[in-house]
Amino acid sequence: MHNIKEIRINFENFKKIMKLRNVETNLDEILILDKENRNFIQKKETLEMEKKKISKSKDESLFTKSKEISIKIEDLIKKQTLINNKLNNILSSIPNIPLNDVPPGKDENDNKEVSKSGEIKNYNFRPKTHYEIGKELNMLDFDLATKTTGSRFVFVKGKLAALERAISNFMMDTHTQINGYTEISPPLMATDDTMYGTGQLPKFENDQFEIKIDEKNDRKFLIPTAEVILTNMVKNKLINLNLLPMRLVASTPCFRKEAGSYGKDTKGMIRQHQFYKVELVSIVDNNKCEEELERMTNCATMILDKLKLPYRKIILSTGDMGFSAEKTYDIEVWLPSENKYREISSCSSCGTFQARRMKARYKSNSNATEFVGTLNGSGLAVGRTLIAIIENYQTEEGSINIPEVLKPYMGNIHKISIN
Repeated sequence: MHNIKEIRINFENFKKIMKLRNVETNLDEILILDKENRNFIQKKETLEMEKKKISKSKDESLFTKSKEISIKIEDLIKKQTLINNKLNNILSSIPNIPLNDVPPGKDENDNKEVSKSGEIKNYNFRPKTHYEIGKELNMLDFDLATKTTGSRFVFVKGKLAALERAISNFMMDTHTQINGYTEISPPLMATDDTMYGTGQLPKFENDQFEIKIDEKNDRKFLIPTAEVILTNMVKNKLINLNLLPMRLVASTPCFRKEAGSYGKDTKGMIRQHQFYKVELVSIVDNNKCEEELERMTNCATMILDKLKLPYRKIILSTGDMGFSAEKTYDIEVWLPSENKYREISSCSSCGTFQARRMKARYKSNSNATEFVGTLNGSGLAVGRTLIAIIENYQTEEGSINIPEVLKPYMGNIHKISIN
């Protein structure tokens, strides 16, 4: 959510920045509505002062006039509320302002590579896709999932299901025992107000799975990511500075309609309606967001380093960043079957953007009340990590070697094979 006062001060610069974010909203309407809103407030305050004077005078001849003023005030409040709601609806649909070092651009083609890590293996055979290997092992069943649930779902079975669970447990142990995150087991549903707080509503309602409940006004949604529920743990709170930074981690199922992605990644597990993800969330002093983003990204890449999976880190352009982000690093893992890198984590600083929507604040050292800074990142997407292990650790005969760090979580077996 944006501060209208800051927009008002440097409106032309705000328009230029929003152009970089591919915003098509008529931004000039913001100033028009803002002016109307302030005029109504000013008129209301003038009438309230007049009514106060009449009340103090105790002049009975002015009582009729006082009642007329009350009616006018009520009318102004109604008009001002309508205008203010229109203004807030526009402001709530406008993305966050990018930091200065974010590369300008229209889409993913303008993202910039920051670094590469890990060794890409050379195979003396054609690397198979994860879904080919999974089908041959009889451990990935997309057809059965389509029969029971629909497209973009999968049954993961046997040792691959155990491997998926092992990946999640390994990530959670690493983040809690080494990286200092507090483990949370959160609800998997969120209210519309909670979804609004992190920016999923109202702009991205079509991508959410809404749960039908008996209460007509009680809207709930399956979480698209644990970020939503973890970040909102500080909603409407005034946090003690001594409690910051708060670093939280959860491993949960996530649910997304993937609206607008039809035709993309229809084969395999890359783009599913239901998937598991280990999510990292930080709540910090708002002056430490950039420092925390670097830390969080390193925590995510640590997982890939330990799994010995090749990856690259990129910084997203202004046109490719998520709605609430002010700066984002994507981590992309190497998939041999596609001969390219694919996203496995996205780590973002949101500055005070989400905190304003959630009314999450803290008292600074100077005793000023300020909005907290919020950050979120995948640490990592479990399903995509499973894909990366299947493909990077495949053998010519169709089995999958187990990464060393995962062997203790897999009963110390060395490989997954048909036999």
